[in-house]
Amino acid sequence: MLKRFAAALTLALAAPVAAQDAPAQPRTDLVVLETALGDITLAIESERAPVTAANFLRYVDERRLDGTVFYRAMRLAWGEQPNGLIQGGTQYDPKRVLPPIAHEPTTQTGLSHTAGAISMARYAPGTATGDFSIMVSDQPSLDADPKGETDDARAGFAVFGHVVSGMVVVRQIFAAPTDPDKGEGFMKGQMLAQPVTILHAHRVKAS
Repeated sequence: MLKRFAAALTLALAAPVAAQDAPAQPRTDLVVLETALGDITLAIESERAPVTAANFLRYVDERRLDGTVFYRAMRLAWGEQPNGLIQGGTQYDPKRVLPPIAHEPTTQTGLSHTAGAISMARYAPGTATGDFSIMVSDQPSLDADPKGETDDARAGFAVFGHVVSGMVVVRQIFAAPTDPDKGEGFMKGQMLAQPVTILHAHRVKAS
């Protein structure tokens, strides 16, 4: 009896353990921005940031981003370099722009302004349309901060995806020369002397 129990125990210990199912990843849609300097591939967070993602995908699907430009490089002098972001999009062109969308804060989506994140440009929360920024480095100060001193800081900016390939292109755009006389207010001196054209934006299937 003891021998049979020992043999059964040995077999049980030797049997392979059933693999645990990996947790499902939130759904994303892949978009390629074909620029004059090369391609940038984005994973758009359609599940975690549904309102913002759907807005961006509509701009893509309706070809509203084709022929727009990356026009701004915000360069921060502190911290590890390069430090900052690039910005592009419709620039409120009435022929391209769609109605503003509801704001989706990072406290709601669980996303963050890490290097490579794509986030909506806006004035007040709820005014975002067809302009966006890509982080060259981590920018946690752009996340929603419930303890922020202003409504703007508490709302933060709306992340809705991240770069999966093409960060070298993002950095090339970031490093392009700026015009010290272009731009207004805090953006003066941040505008690219030669904006980088988005030739075509389109969805792709995951390989």
